[in-house]
Amino acid sequence: MASSVRRRDERETIMTKSSTGFDYVSGARHSLNVNITPMERAGRIFMGAAAAIVAVILLTSAGSAVVVVLELLLAAAGLDLVITGVLGHCPLYKKLGYVPPSLRGRK
Repeated sequence: MASSVRRRDERETIMTKSSTGFDYVSGARHSLNVNITPMERAGRIFMGAAAAIVAVILLTSAGSAVVVVLELLLAAAGLDLVITGVLGHCPLYKKLGYVPPSLRGRK
């Protein structure tokens, strides 16, 4: 009995320390809050896809290791923009506590 209570307390401690937007309760994952406006989401998807495509095109003619690393970073940034745009959730906005004015008051 005491061990099951201790395990439950440890799981609750882990849940309260989580700052990634994911709360784990017996393996279940809660959905992320939308904290990006629809216009920004579209912009992120468009600009992220453009950056990823340009990075792939530039990678085909990369000359040095430094250029390859920079182009891979461009591709990663582009993919990050696409993913946050599709999900509608920006972890940095959540960490900073920023909510766009048009989304304030929504839950």
